[in-house]
Amino acid sequence: MREKDKENLLRLLQERALEVRQVVLSSGRTSDYYIDAKRVILSPEGACLTGRLILDLIWPEVSAVAGLTLGADPIVTAVAVISHLEGRDISGLIVRKEPKKHGTRSFIEGPSLPKGSPVAVVDDVVTSGGSLLRAIERVEAEGYRPVQAIAILDRMEGGREALKEAGFDLSALFSRDDLRIERTDDRDK
Repeated sequence: MREKDKENLLRLLQERALEVRQVVLSSGRTSDYYIDAKRVILSPEGACLTGRLILDLIWPEVSAVAGLTLGADPIVTAVAVISHLEGRDISGLIVRKEPKKHGTRSFIEGPSLPKGSPVAVVDDVVTSGGSLLRAIERVEAEGYRPVQAIAILDRMEGGREALKEAGFDLSALFSRDDLRIERTDDRDK
């Protein structure tokens, strides 16, 4: 792994994406911090760093990277672009929350790949693992073979365990501990 890139991405997340305050997450849980990774991933430097670091985690046999819109969209794009620049050519797939209302009525947007193609499924932040699990389910339904679950940040709130139960080991660039946030007693209220 590119250690300097990892240090720089963590610094950007801490400076631009981290808010230490009470917040209700998309999972419905209450937390003492919020991280809006898109503030970093959608910047030129953040996109490049994210693409490189996630690409380093993707197994050589993987044909595509996929993720649930909107959190994973910039990650998917960054990885696809960086993979091309580095000679790996990993396709990007966007997984819709609702099927397309016309045309193919598909949950998946992107190039058509052979059935059974191995896919790495990504997300920005994992709390319960729900977004990754939905994306995995839809990738499988499309006839592809999800083989990896990857995130920028593991909040360490049960997502890793939920993915493990579904047969996937979560690879995350960072965990809550890397952010150096002190836990508070009222976090789960």
